[in-house]
Amino acid sequence: MTTGTTGKQLTLKIIIGMLLGIIVGCLINFIGVDGFMKSFVLEGVIEVGGRIFLSSLKLLVVPMVFVSLVTGTGALEDIKKLGRLGMKTFILYVLTTGIAIALALFIAELVDPGLGFQMSAPAYFESKDSPGLVDVISNIFPNNPIESMAKGEMLQIIVFALLFGVGMTLSGDPGKRVFKIFEDLNTIIMKMVMLLIELAPYGVFCLLAKVFAMQGFDAIKPMAKYFFTVLGVLLIHSTLVYGGLLRVMAKLKPTYFYRQFKEVMVFAFSTASSNATIPVNLEVTEKKLGVHNSVASFTIPLGATINMDGTAIMQGVATVFVSQVYGIDIGFSGYLMVILTATLASIGTAGVPGVGLVMLAMVFKQVGLPVEGIGMIIGVDRLLDMVRTAVNVTGDSVVSCIVAKSEGQLDEATYYRID
Repeated sequence: MTTGTTGKQLTLKIIIGMLLGIIVGCLINFIGVDGFMKSFVLEGVIEVGGRIFLSSLKLLVVPMVFVSLVTGTGALEDIKKLGRLGMKTFILYVLTTGIAIALALFIAELVDPGLGFQMSAPAYFESKDSPGLVDVISNIFPNNPIESMAKGEMLQIIVFALLFGVGMTLSGDPGKRVFKIFEDLNTIIMKMVMLLIELAPYGVFCLLAKVFAMQGFDAIKPMAKYFFTVLGVLLIHSTLVYGGLLRVMAKLKPTYFYRQFKEVMVFAFSTASSNATIPVNLEVTEKKLGVHNSVASFTIPLGATINMDGTAIMQGVATVFVSQVYGIDIGFSGYLMVILTATLASIGTAGVPGVGLVMLAMVFKQVGLPVEGIGMIIGVDRLLDMVRTAVNVTGDSVVSCIVAKSEGQLDEATYYRID
């Protein structure tokens, strides 16, 4: 990521692109453009620009995760450190997800988003079957790493990269020669990321213009109480909870974190994809927050796969909302079950398409709520998905900073640097 004046200018351009995209999209939605303007501008230029930018981000995800993780693992002098890193990271991800769902349930109970809500039309949602525990565990380990990379199976890629890195470290001189090659590859891929980031303002504009042109703000009106409850909890969690964890567990000042991290949040908001944001998140976490590659290369890809605090918050509020709409009292034990199910589901359904709604269907089935109730929230879910993705990636980087600080792998001079 660029630094100094250039970095500030790029951040400003990205924010301007985001705001212009929202404004232009809402204008298109309001005036109802059709004919040539719709086919050429909205579904042509804007659609193509957004797709190219998003595809370019996804293009770098697999090679970047694999090369960076192999390089980070190969740089570890003590292999036992890898197990320690994994345990700390996993515990923190589960902890933050548990806090997120509990906070969502508590605030939703105070706000009562579902009381007095009238369904204007029958709501339908066809849930997908969630994978069983045996499948979840066995699918973590690849039987064909090339196939895993082709399909973008992140957990399998992480496992193979870790094994490759460990094998490289234990191979002596041959491993050192290969390690040098991966260091060079890592430098090249990072340069590609920086080149792509220069085009970010235009990509962000196209993505947001398309979303708001299709959705507008009219979709929010019937679900305003639910929408703003979820939004409020997301903001509280991303500021107070994450900020508190940084201050208490890592003795770091949160204001510096958010100042350095704002570009990644904009990326995540515009793409609504944690995986697509990995290249930018990894670059910023290392270069602007001072987390060593040996930590960030493990925590960031893993977090993008299993850490879903934003999604957990949506599940908590949605559970209260739907239970109130249908007049079903799930009780205190039901809420405890929601916390447990949602926390475990954030790991168990990693990599499943439509993961947020799949996880919510699992939670509803567990506590006896009608799954078709999900149909009521689909209309506003696309806009909320953008915000909760920003929360998800923020949590990934916060945990990375905490773990790095505990391992002595955080450069505080970089963290506190003011460009």
